[in-house]
Order: sequence, then C-alpha cells, then structure tokens
Amino acid sequence: MSKKQQTDKIRQQIAKLPKGPGVYLMKDAKGVVIYIGKANDLRGRVSSYFQPGADLAGSRGPAIVNMVKQVADIDFLQTDSEVEALLVESRLIKDTQPRYNMRMTDGKTFPYIEINTGEDFPRVSITRKPASKGVSLYGPFTAGAELRVALTLLQKVFRFRTCKLDIREDDEKRRFFRPCLLYSIKQCTAPCAAKVSRKDYRLQIKRLKQFLTSKRALVLRQLSKDMEAAAKRRDYEQAGLLRDQVRALESLAKRGKISDELQPESFYQDPRAGLEELGKLLKLASPPRVIEGIDVANISGQENCGSLVRFIDGKPFKAGYRRFKIKTVEGADDYASIAEVLSRRYRLAGQEHELYPDVILIDGGLGQLHAALEVLDRMAKKAPMVISLAKREEQIYVQSKSEPLRLRRNSPALQLCQRIRDEAHRFAQQYHHVLRRKKTFGKTISRSKKNGG
Repeated sequence: MSKKQQTDKIRQQIAKLPKGPGVYLMKDAKGVVIYIGKANDLRGRVSSYFQPGADLAGSRGPAIVNMVKQVADIDFLQTDSEVEALLVESRLIKDTQPRYNMRMTDGKTFPYIEINTGEDFPRVSITRKPASKGVSLYGPFTAGAELRVALTLLQKVFRFRTCKLDIREDDEKRRFFRPCLLYSIKQCTAPCAAKVSRKDYRLQIKRLKQFLTSKRALVLRQLSKDMEAAAKRRDYEQAGLLRDQVRALESLAKRGKISDELQPESFYQDPRAGLEELGKLLKLASPPRVIEGIDVANISGQENCGSLVRFIDGKPFKAGYRRFKIKTVEGADDYASIAEVLSRRYRLAGQEHELYPDVILIDGGLGQLHAALEVLDRMAKKAPMVISLAKREEQIYVQSKSEPLRLRRNSPALQLCQRIRDEAHRFAQQYHHVLRRKKTFGKTISRSKKNGG
C-alpha cells in the first residue's frame, strides 16, 4: 500500500469516528497497538494528529511525530463519559503496554475515598490502596489534587476525623486526651477526647455517605450563592475562595463507579484469603495450593503463541512458567490454540506420569472453557478443576456449573484469579512480541543478504 493510500485509509477511518468520548488505539502495519489515548471528542482528537499544518513536534514532541509516521490502523472504544474514558485508557495501557505510552505503564492507580466502617469512630481518608473489607469506598477519582481539597471542605461540613489514632468507645482514658487543632477550628468533633458520642459521630458519617452518593446539589447551590454575593460586594478574595471550593466539590463527580471501574491492582491481596475463598467456591476438599494460568496471543493470526504461569500458595513460581509457539493452528483461532497448549502441557499428567495442578485457570469466557474441557476430557486421567475468567465482566466460569460465579470486585478469590489471569496475559504478550521481533529481524537480514550487505 502506497503512502497516499495509507493516508486516505486513515482519513476514512477518522471520518467514521464518533464525536463523543472514548478511547482510541493506534496500530502499526503489523497490527501491534503502539499508542492508546482518551478523548472527549474522538473524531476531533484523532484528526488533530493528521492535520497537514499541525506542529506536532512543537506541541507534542518528536516521539509523537515518529509514532504518527508508523500509524497504519485506528481502532476505538466508545464510553459514556470522559471520566470512564480515562479509566478505560488506564486499564488498557496497563494490559497492553504500548511502546509510546511508557509513562503510564507503571502500577499507579487512581485515588478513592475510604471510610473505615469497622471502627467505633470511622476514619475518613484518601487512599490508592484501599482495604478489601470493613470499609465503604467511593471512586476511583480522576483528580487527586482536587480530591484532597474537596476532602478538607467536606471535613469542615461533616467534622469527621482523618487521624490514624485507635479510638474505642470503651476507652475511659479518652476523657483526659487533648484533642488536636482541628477540634479548635471546628473541623473535627474529637472522638479521641470523648467530645462526641459514638451514636452522634456515626450520624455525621451517615450524612457524609449520603452526600457522597447524592448529586450534592444543595451544598453546591448554597456555595454558588455565597460566591455571587461576595462578588457583588466586591470581596473578590472571598469570591475566589468560594469558587475554588465549588470546583473542588464538583470534582467529586469526576469518578468511576465502584461496581464498574474498581481497580484490582489497588487492593492488598492476601493470597491465603484468596485461596481459602476460592476453595470454598469451587467446593474443593481444601484450599488449592498449585494454580496454573493459561493464555494465548496473536495479532491477525500471526505469530500464535501460548503461555503458562504457575502460582504456588498464591505466589508466582517463575521456574514453572512455560511458553508455547503454536504449531498446528493457522490464523486467529483462540479455541484451537488453547487446545494445543493444554494438550502439550498436560499430556503426561493425563498419562499419570506427572501431577496436575489443583486448578487450571483459562483466560477467557465460556467458549475458551469448553475448548479446554474437550481436550482434557479425552485424557485417561481427568483434570481436577478447570475454570475460566472472562475480561470486562470478570465472571468466573466453572466446569461443573451452567452459570458463572459473579463475585464482588474486592473478593480475595476474584483478585487472586485476576492476578493469575493478568500474569498469564502479560507472559503471552511478551513472548508474542519476541516472536514478532525475531520475524522482522529475520526479514531484515534476508533483505540485507540479497542486497549484498
């Protein structure tokens, strides 16, 4: 395809992009995703990369100029809001790790408001590593700095504590404790010094929760009125302060839903809790010790490969990792590729010359699970337990159940399965890129030899 034809193809794709929010994926000629971005207006954002007079080098740097030269295809995902686009972009970048998104491929997560409901006097805080139980969570939020300002404003209204003190209702010594400055400036009711009863303090927390789950219209309306009044009397300093408060509280709307956008990597994962819960869910005699995760990778049916990762007692056992170059499958057939990987990996276990793991976890949905079971059922010795974990819905399909397991997003068992699934996916993608580089490098050497190099 000539350069002009390639440019015409890109422009036709851009013309079909929606003007709403979403995520765009730029791919090179081999179909590899090289950049992922978000936009409030997909068509406008993507077209800005390909404007004839655009100064990309000055506005976005030489790396983006080089990237645009490599773009051969554009894909996209529509979202309901710009906030959802940001969260989806983050998730995709961490999973795919495109070469031009390196600054966002770390483990950074978005912040949450966490209310520790397991305490007598619940503490309110901002965290990027929320607890998996005993808390109420709100978020994830997309503006960390604004969230900190908003929490300070909320504390002035609801007067909750943010300290890390261990405060218990039955501690009589609290009466002799000297509260901090926040009590004096009326930003905390000082449960540490027994200045508020447990009942009244929990009523404060109840009102805070109602505020966080409502549209906050009443408070924002009052602040806006105060701001306008301050501006009319030319008290511009106060008006500016109120304006910043309104913006900070409005930033609370810039968040995802806990049910849809909870980030599994945000949570501390206790492997033992995950194994125990998984054992009960799968009705095993005891918590599983050895779990192996399987995934396959290809782009447009090229360089098919598979991966196997092994976790022992909930922790990765790198010596047990294996990679498979698919030999019997032509084109993009994930089911057949999974079948080949399983056949090659568990052939000896099926002949009782090797041990099966306690659980085999397939990256995929019901179709991938059925493909795996067809292979394993043909073996003389059956595998003990096979499950699959589907992306996006994050539902666990089990070999003996017609309906998938739908677990809460902070379930230790789900988090453990997600970690194993994501590690298998990462390992498969890593090998896939190795194969593609080898193929490209091989072609370069062949051309060089033909040209006398």
